[in-house]
Amino acid sequence: MAIDLSRISLRPFKLTDVDDFMLWAGDDQVTRFLRWKTFTSKEEALTFINDVCIPHPWRRSICIDDRSIGFVSIFPGSGDDRCRVDMGYGIATKYWGQGITTKAVKIALSQVFKDLPNLVRLQSFVAVENIASQRVLEKAGLLKEGMLRKYTYLKGNLEDLFVYSFLATDSFPVVDP
Repeated sequence: MAIDLSRISLRPFKLTDVDDFMLWAGDDQVTRFLRWKTFTSKEEALTFINDVCIPHPWRRSICIDDRSIGFVSIFPGSGDDRCRVDMGYGIATKYWGQGITTKAVKIALSQVFKDLPNLVRLQSFVAVENIASQRVLEKAGLLKEGMLRKYTYLKGNLEDLFVYSFLATDSFPVVDP
């Protein structure tokens, strides 16, 4: 059964998200293309939420009816890179393929350019084999700029990545209710 996308929202993380957080952050399929490791304990997750998620300048929980099912993170640049941010995201496997991540990315796009008025460029890096994530970015209106060959290590493997971007001057995607 498809999820009513009007139930999707983004909000800051709370410590009370820990049980829901473990459902997706404790899943190797979800963390496969993420830089962080799969969580194995509630205590480890609580520490991460408290020390990383809550103080983070722009990390939001993807929620259905206020229950955490994933995340969108924006990593602002500094100094000469202050014009851009990097975006990453992940969502529980049971919600894959339902348009939820695309909606969350669209919401993030509309919010982050308001929250960071000097922002010119949002970019996202995606492993070449992560076809689903590429589709999310394309459907959300980001432009595939090209492939970065042997660009970074991900879980010990040297990976080719695609880079996608969205500029403040691009047409913002419509966020359906």
